[in-house]
Amino acid sequence: MTNSPDKKLHPRTEAVHHGTRRSQYGEMAEAIFLTQGFVYDSAAQAEARFEGTGPDEFIYARYGNPTSRMFEDRIAALEGTEDAFATASGMAAVNGALFSMLKPGDRVVAARALFGSCLYVLDLLAKFGVEVAYVDGTDMDQWRAAITPATTAVFFESVSNPTLEVIDMRAVSELAHAVGATVVVDNVFATPVFSRAVEMGADVVVYSATKHIDGGGRALAGVICGTRKFVREVAEPYLKHTGGAISPFHSWLMLNGLTTMDLRVRAQADAAAAIAKALKGHKALARVIYPGLADHPQHDLAMAQMGSGGTMIAVELAGGKDAAFAALDRLRIFKISNNLGDAKSIVTHPATTTHQRLPEDQRAHLGITPGLLRLSIGLEDAQDLIDDLTQALN
Repeated sequence: MTNSPDKKLHPRTEAVHHGTRRSQYGEMAEAIFLTQGFVYDSAAQAEARFEGTGPDEFIYARYGNPTSRMFEDRIAALEGTEDAFATASGMAAVNGALFSMLKPGDRVVAARALFGSCLYVLDLLAKFGVEVAYVDGTDMDQWRAAITPATTAVFFESVSNPTLEVIDMRAVSELAHAVGATVVVDNVFATPVFSRAVEMGADVVVYSATKHIDGGGRALAGVICGTRKFVREVAEPYLKHTGGAISPFHSWLMLNGLTTMDLRVRAQADAAAAIAKALKGHKALARVIYPGLADHPQHDLAMAQMGSGGTMIAVELAGGKDAAFAALDRLRIFKISNNLGDAKSIVTHPATTTHQRLPEDQRAHLGITPGLLRLSIGLEDAQDLIDDLTQALN
C-alpha cells in the first residue's frame, strides 16, 4: 500500500513519507525486498506482468523493485518531476540519460567544465557518431553559437566540479528549447535541497545519490529524474537491458538518507559559508571560491538558482602543488578522499586525482591549478573545521 496525502506537503515531510509502500505486515520502516524475481499466481498473471499492466507489478529486480520504487517516487517528488529511475551509480545515471536518448548523427552541446567520467561518456558518444560540441559554460555567447537547430541535447553541471562555476540554467534552457533540444543537468553540487532545476527549465536531472542523498559515504547510487515518458519509455528500457539498475539494499540506504538530507545539507551549507568567509584573505591562499561569497563571479545567479552557496568550497594555495600537499598532510579533521557530500569533511586535490587524466592545458583552461583544493564540508563543528584549515595553511 502507498500513502498519498491529498494536501501538498513541504519537502522535508515528503522526504520522510512520500511513496512509502507497506507490506501486509504493516512495518513502520521501509522494507528491503532482497529478491531477484517475483512469483506469479498463474501463467496468465505472468503474461500480464510482462505486458507492463501496472506501476507496482514487478517481474525482475533489474526492471524494478518495491524498495527501489519507493526511492524513485520520493526523489521525484522532491525534485518536482513526474518520475525517476534509480541506477547503480551516479555515472550510470549520466550514461543512461545520454546514451538512451542519443543516436549517431545527433548533436549534444556540453559545458567544458565537467567531471572526468562525464567527459569520458561524451567522448564515447562521439566514437559512436554523436557530434559533441564543448563551450565555456559561463559564456552565453558560446552557448548561442553552439546550440544550432541540429542540437538534440545540452548537458552541463549546474555548479561545476571542482571550480564551482554556476551555469545560467534558465538562459541555456531557453536557447535549447527554442530548437527543440532536451536539457540534461547534473545537479550534484546543488543537491535536491537547493535544486530549482526544473523551475529553471531542466528536462532531465541526474544525481549521484552517492553524495548528499546518502550522506554517509556508505554506498554507490544514482538517479535520473524527468517526465514519465522520458523515464519509462527512454531511460528505463536502456538501463534495464544494459544492467544499470540499483540494488534494493542501496535503495533502502538512499531512502534512509533522504529522511535527514534537508537537515544535513542546510547545516553543511551554513558551515561552508562560515568557513569560506573565515578563509577569505588568508596569506597562503591565492583565492577562495565559494558561490555564497559576494565576490564570486556568479554569486547573484547562484542565489537566484539555489538560494545558497552550497556545501562545497574550492581554495587555491599560492605555493602550488608543494604547498597544497603540505597543507593536506597537516590536516587533522578533514580526510583526504575523492568523495563529497559526506557527513565527514573531505579534501581533494583535483589535479592529481579526480581530474588527473585531463591534459594539462585543459586543466589550466578550467582553472584546475596545481594549488587547487576542493573542500566538501561535513557535519563537524564549523569552528573546529576553521581551526583545522587555518593550522594547516599556517
